[in-house]
Amino acid sequence: MSLFPRAFAPLAITIVCLLAPTGAAAQAPVSTGGAVFEAEPPPPPMETAGRWSGPEVPGTVAQLLADGTAAAPSEAPEQVKQAIWAANSLRDKPYKYGGGHARLRDTGYDCSGTVSFALAAAELLETPLDSGSFMSWGAVGRGRWITIYTHPGHAYAVIAGLRLDTSRAGMSRAGRGVVRASLEDGPRWRSMPRSPRGFTVRHPVSF
Repeated sequence: MSLFPRAFAPLAITIVCLLAPTGAAAQAPVSTGGAVFEAEPPPPPMETAGRWSGPEVPGTVAQLLADGTAAAPSEAPEQVKQAIWAANSLRDKPYKYGGGHARLRDTGYDCSGTVSFALAAAELLETPLDSGSFMSWGAVGRGRWITIYTHPGHAYAVIAGLRLDTSRAGMSRAGRGVVRASLEDGPRWRSMPRSPRGFTVRHPVSF
């Protein structure tokens, strides 16, 4: 006769299972409760077709040229250069309310249409936004290369240190080195800074 009665068999199996965890359970990682560091993602890759071209200058800061165009800094990412060179094509366009929203290629541009055009050329924006919509776009605060200043009534951008704006606000006088284009209303590069007071500050992620 067996020394291990059949009546005790289920109980013995249960005890073995409790004392000897499965391999999957034994190898499960133990959470420490710490926060996971998430680095900002790298800039998205640029498409090879339909790129803009233009002048460059050494360093990290864009330079306003005598003809009203801007030279892109050589150390800037390709998307930043594309935004600058694309915006150069707007320097002779007039201010047009709603311009640049129904279509990116337009006869004139308003403030947010101008900003949208530059960002779209950099493949950082798919659909034009109005100034109010830019208040919740991208990430909070200033960017390393591109910063958007916006409120419900106006928007402008600072790209590689140079202001892209349809308003000449901040241009108190025509001093030496200030080109005529920057003194006109419309989508222009502005050589003088503008006060950010009252504006929401945003930037494209990774820029």
